[in-house]
Amino acid sequence: MTLASRLPDRPGFRPLYQQVRELLLARIASGVWRPAEALPSEQTLASELGVSHGTVRKALDSLAADNLVERRQGKGTYVVEHTQESAHFRFFKIAYPGGERAMPSCRKATISERLAKPGERQRLGLDADARVFQIKRDRFIDGAVAVREVIVISADLFRGLDKRQPLPNTLYTLYQAEFGVSIVSASEQIESVRAGRDDAEALGIEAGAPLLEINRTAYDITGRAIELRQSRFASGKLVYSVELR
Repeated sequence: MTLASRLPDRPGFRPLYQQVRELLLARIASGVWRPAEALPSEQTLASELGVSHGTVRKALDSLAADNLVERRQGKGTYVVEHTQESAHFRFFKIAYPGGERAMPSCRKATISERLAKPGERQRLGLDADARVFQIKRDRFIDGAVAVREVIVISADLFRGLDKRQPLPNTLYTLYQAEFGVSIVSASEQIESVRAGRDDAEALGIEAGAPLLEINRTAYDITGRAIELRQSRFASGKLVYSVELR
């Protein structure tokens, strides 16, 4: 029985290409096709699913628009793979005034395991007794501490990460390569806060000076919340920069 033959015929039902997209997305999420691996050809997928070549193409175009797959002219369609460069470009929005991207480095991180706090359980969809890893690290720009980060992730999902040192500069490559978790989107909220004593000392500013705080929730390919990240930095030499199109 083909995919098309199983579709109920009623008004308001999701377009066929969206259902094909969801099926392909589920296969990527389950590891049928791994990062950097080529998907079967459009013709093969269309034949397997019993839908038109155009329907498959539209589904793949939709996945490509969301940066979940990559279309390579003359070669086919590949599952997007996080590299240090691509992850940095997509998810690190701190820049120099004028918009030039800053390139951070990370020299040391501390990892601890603890019970998840109520707010963390809610945002990450964890059970009442769930445990999390908390990662604290300073990121350097131009040789000085510029960004202070606190990251919270599920200890069950990333079992063994606390024994993984040193951590890479871009954690999303590690999540994908070693744990099969691909971060594809994030939501961020930005507010102004006052620097506490620890932040002030690390950043070389006065206690009470204004900082920009970015609170991020990062999501995987299925829309599941994976990571909570708080980043603090002093404005002036650095800004938060995004492009709106």
